Amino acid sequence: MAKAEKKTVRFVDTSLRDAHQSLWATRMRTKDILGILEAVDDAGFYAIECWGGATFDVCMRFLREDPWERLRQIKAVCKKTPLQMLLRGQNCLGYKHYPDDVLERCVAKMCENGMDIFRCFDALNDVRNLEAAIRAVKKYGGHAQGTICYTFSPVHTVANYVKFAKEQVELGIDSLAIKDMAGILTPSAARELIAGLKKALPDLPIEVHSHMTSGMAPAMYMAAVEAGAGAVDCAVATLSGFSSQPAHGTMKAIFEGLGYETGLKAERLTEIDNYFKALKPQRALKANAGAEAVDVQVLLHHIPGGMISNTRSQLAQQGALDRLPEVLEELPRVRKDMGYPPLVTPTSQIMGVQAVLNVLSGERYSMVSNETRQYVAGYYGRSPAPVDPKLEKKILGKEKKITCRPADLLKPGLAQAAKELDPKLVQSEEDILSYCMFPAVALDYFQWRAKPEGERDPIPADTEMTVAKAAAEAKKAAEAPAPAPLSADDARFAAIGRQFVALFGSLGGNLKVDASALAAAPAPAATAAPTAAEAAPAPAAAPKKTLNATLTGTFYRADAPGKPNMVEEGATVKAGQPVCVLEAMKLFNPVKAPEDCKIVRFLVKAGENVQKGSPIAEIE
Repeated sequence: MAKAEKKTVRFVDTSLRDAHQSLWATRMRTKDILGILEAVDDAGFYAIECWGGATFDVCMRFLREDPWERLRQIKAVCKKTPLQMLLRGQNCLGYKHYPDDVLERCVAKMCENGMDIFRCFDALNDVRNLEAAIRAVKKYGGHAQGTICYTFSPVHTVANYVKFAKEQVELGIDSLAIKDMAGILTPSAARELIAGLKKALPDLPIEVHSHMTSGMAPAMYMAAVEAGAGAVDCAVATLSGFSSQPAHGTMKAIFEGLGYETGLKAERLTEIDNYFKALKPQRALKANAGAEAVDVQVLLHHIPGGMISNTRSQLAQQGALDRLPEVLEELPRVRKDMGYPPLVTPTSQIMGVQAVLNVLSGERYSMVSNETRQYVAGYYGRSPAPVDPKLEKKILGKEKKITCRPADLLKPGLAQAAKELDPKLVQSEEDILSYCMFPAVALDYFQWRAKPEGERDPIPADTEMTVAKAAAEAKKAAEAPAPAPLSADDARFAAIGRQFVALFGSLGGNLKVDASALAAAPAPAATAAPTAAEAAPAPAAAPKKTLNATLTGTFYRADAPGKPNMVEEGATVKAGQPVCVLEAMKLFNPVKAPEDCKIVRFLVKAGENVQKGSPIAEIE
């Protein structure tokens, strides 16, 4: 009698990439990863997702680390388990399309530095945006995993998803991932989708990725595997749940109870979990502390796991965390207006930031980011359904939409990038590629790196934690019982201290506090009555008219690094004309003239952080 074939389900670990992106806003350092990497390599995973996604720019922007060096160090340790990454198709590791020469060279260096499996996706499921990425992965010896970005809407059907999978098979993919980035794929929908894929493409290996945001992921994983999926994405327990993936240990017990072999080592999973449990207090952002364990509203707003923590963090930076419910209500309306795009990088950022702008400005689409305009014009690809015609006309005016593959309009970028960079700042070819994708972020990091260690500014992620701690201590002090009355001198010093904490907590990571502002802290009234001269208020200086920051962010006079200034000092502009931009929430947001006016002078320098409402230009 023939033996029954053993059922196997493979596990991909996301702890080192998507899990901490979802829960800790991508704040894990390379040293954190290396401290437990041998155990991760020995745990029995099919693959370790450890690179790509938001980890690349966060390494430079917030952690002051070289992401390429991180990849090399991980590969040096992992001898048993293949490494996996998230590649955003023609967007590579950024938030817009890059020229084919940049994309191909990036993939070549990724393979050279140790990457094995490339999960290639396009936010709009537009196969034109995957052609160059999949071709490059195959050319340089990587495993090309195609992707379906899952969402539901009137235009997203099983038939359309199967058609998209077939198009990717024709490009040469080795496997397919169903990317349920928001945790909205139900068990019944998973069965139907995988049954349709297996019927059309019986030999194509299928992996399933989800998030615990809605609480459905474990049940969905069971249904998916029973329908024919061969692998699932999970995270170590401490980095699981909420907006991250299900826990390895939980899914291991479920599948082994159903007769599946997993190959996972329980003792290694415990060791890894204990490590991250000890690390959590140092890395978990306080802005996410109030997150609900299960958010069924995700079935309405569709915000993916990696974005929900960043949305909270970004709203906190704008001083508007209390308006998160309004943003979550606005997002489905924006998504419908824009033709039901799946919400995954970069469309999640574009739609999410537009929802934030609609809420904060008080008038829908009165502020439109450059990226929203480009999306509507077709520069990110085909929207699943047409953009609302009235909105399209409002945003584009007389500008025409493009219909070709967006990357066909881009000139080669490598040579120009190499020409722009100061050779003294470049240590490798990888630096040029980093600059191609993130010019401002990479240049800032290179300049920081070039300074002697003792002269470098604080690491932004460390500053972030210090500010959060100071704010927590200030809150605790404010809630404490009232102390005994102070003397006049003690009260004066206490007031100055409170003013310092208030300023420090509002600077969003900028530690350069103006001492003159501290000196202006309010002091209690003196015991002696003031003279008439002291009591009379000083005449107020005539206020100058200013253009003020509409958001908290980084100021630039051009709409992208390296481009000409939008407006020069002394120029006359019309009401509504873009004058400068603020890089906030990873997008460039134009600041428009409030009326017909003259730009007398700019009050801040390019690359400086500004707070919402602060003056950025003098106008008349």
